[in-house]
Parts: sequence; C-alpha cells; structure tokens
Amino acid sequence: MKIKNLELKNNVFLAPMAGVTDKAFRLITKPFGPALMYTEMVSGKGLFYKNKKTADLLDADPSEKPVAAQLFGHEPSVLAQIAERALDFGAELIDINMGCPAPKIVNNGDGSAISKTPALAGEIVSAVTAAVNVPVTVKIRKGWDENSITAVEMAKIAEAAGASAVTVHGRTREQFYSGHADLDIIKAVKSAVSIPVIGNGDIVDEESAKYMLDYTGCDGIMIGRAAEGNPWIFERVIHYLQTNEKLTLPTLEERAEKMNEHLSLLIKFKGAYRGIQEARKHMAWYIKGMPGGARLREIINTASTEEEMREVIKKVFDYRY
Repeated sequence: MKIKNLELKNNVFLAPMAGVTDKAFRLITKPFGPALMYTEMVSGKGLFYKNKKTADLLDADPSEKPVAAQLFGHEPSVLAQIAERALDFGAELIDINMGCPAPKIVNNGDGSAISKTPALAGEIVSAVTAAVNVPVTVKIRKGWDENSITAVEMAKIAEAAGASAVTVHGRTREQFYSGHADLDIIKAVKSAVSIPVIGNGDIVDEESAKYMLDYTGCDGIMIGRAAEGNPWIFERVIHYLQTNEKLTLPTLEERAEKMNEHLSLLIKFKGAYRGIQEARKHMAWYIKGMPGGARLREIINTASTEEEMREVIKKVFDYRY
C-alpha cells in the first residue's frame, strides 16, 4: 500500500490510542508486522508550548519506522507549526485527529467537534500540508450523531485540501464505542474520494478484517482495541489476508514472555513506579478471556513492585491461580 510517497509493506495498521500506544506498546507490536503504527494522540497546544510530557509522546525508536504522529487541535496555524516539530522526532506521516469523542477533547473544539464545522477541516489540512513534506492524513468518524452524518463531506474537503489518505471510524461521536461500526459509511467515503481510505471499527479477528476490506472496498484497515494485550492479531490478520489460513493461537508461554517483555519496556521508559502503574491495564488485557482471569486481575491491580508483577506473570506461565 502507498500513501503519497510512503511505501508500506502491507495494509494493516496499529491505530493511535491515547494512553495505550506509547513507545513500549509500539515496540511490542512492531515484530508482528503492522505496516504503520501511530503515536498516542498528541496535543498541538502542548507541543506548541514545548510541554515535555507532550513531547515525550512523540519519542520513537528507529526500529519502529515507519511511524506516524497523530496530532489534535483546531487552530490551523498552531497545528502547522507543531507538525514541523513532529518531524524532528522521526515521524514520517502526520495524522490529524478529527474523531476523538472524549469530552475533554471535544469541549475544547478538537477531535470530533471539528465534524460540526467541516470547512475547518479543510483549513487545518491546507495549513499542515503546506508546512511539511510528508503525507498528511485525517482520522474522522461517521459524524457527530445520526442527525449529522458528515464523513463523506469531511473526506472530500480533506482530499481537496491536500490530505493523502483518510481513516474512517464507522461510529458517530454520540456512540463513542458502543453499538456497531457502520461499514456502509466507510464504503460511501471510499466511493467519494480517490485518496486511500482506511477502515476502522469492530475489527477483532481475521474474519472481521477481511470482511471490512471486502465489503467496503477500503484500501487498508486500522486495528485498535483488539490489539490491547494481543499484538499477535497483526500477524494473524496479515497471514489470513495473504493465505486465507489461520495461525495457531499464542501459547501461555508466549503470553507470559510478552508480558515480561512489555513490563520491562514500561519500567525502562517510565521508571519503576509509573511503569508498574501503567502495566496493570496492559497485563490485565493479556489475560482477558482466560479461565480464572478475574481473580488474577485482582492480584495485578494490587501489585506495586516489579517483583510482585513478575510473580503474577509467572502464575500465567505456570497456569496456577
């Protein structure tokens, strides 16, 4: 797949997820084959005012390449300036978030709020594309609510303003992540623009990935929540799309190995205290669906040291809980 001048080895991407797709998560995921990975959503204002915590979100390892920086904001001039700064961190694609439904984002006029004023999307894309020489893409939703379906209009405006691709999440802002993603709106966007369209929403396994591509005709797919504690999904989906065959599920040993590796990276990048705090949600995701998982999650949520967390992981390996 190709987005402007960026050649990608396949069409399966890791979605940007706030509080999830940090450097540790991306390094865990990369070996499983996603063609493109996105940073966490980065505040345009935060980077503009040189907030260190905001800048840290853009830190990427050379082995992650290609990596996309996802920025959010609603001021074209600010986003243009910080897009340039994002390139200093090694970003090879700039994605503008116009779909986040979180109240604290929307209440500032960012994310999904931009769908209320589609013309603003064009102003933002025009400003950013003029400022950088890498592909600029946008991530949008179906619309604000069922009475305001704007995805096709937003996609057309973004394309006219110079966007190199558009990702469509098939839910409205009002839905957040409830209900089902509307694949028909993704299909409609694909028919309306000539730039690549990436489908997002409800891709949870090999079959749903293939169905998204076949039904909508979209050029690529983006996997988000289904990758939490499950980096194997990329390898499995890519293999299935290429061969129509399924790989075996990861063993307990493989799960435990990846949990230990993920924990080490979190501690390395964020320190022992914060690393353990953030590891709790990730470790819980790795054991989701396993018999006895509820009891093990209780132990995970009380672990406060690296040693305690390693012991929990050992229980997964030994399957003794």
